Amino acid sequence: MKRSGLAEEGLLKQLEELSESLGIKTRYEKILKESSFFPGGLCRIKGEDMIIINSKAAIDDKIDILARALTSFDLSQVFIKPALREFLLQYNPERLPEQGDEET
Repeated sequence: MKRSGLAEEGLLKQLEELSESLGIKTRYEKILKESSFFPGGLCRIKGEDMIIINSKAAIDDKIDILARALTSFDLSQVFIKPALREFLLQYNPERLPEQGDEET
């Protein structure tokens, strides 16, 4: 899905804010990996969840990394703006029921 640069910046900011509200740190680092580019991902350091993103990654990659990482958590009890929730549904629909839906 192609998004405009301005919309991408806003989406990235919303994902970063969601990560922060969940207590998950997001760090942008220069990641060096011999002979290939590694954009980053979710990791656990000293028992703490953290999303590390290659600072040289394209904005689409940064959005993708954050969305994939965040949808690995249970977001059903977290308020997420409807447009952001709809965006995240494409990554993991089972982990993200519609706001207000109750699981049975």
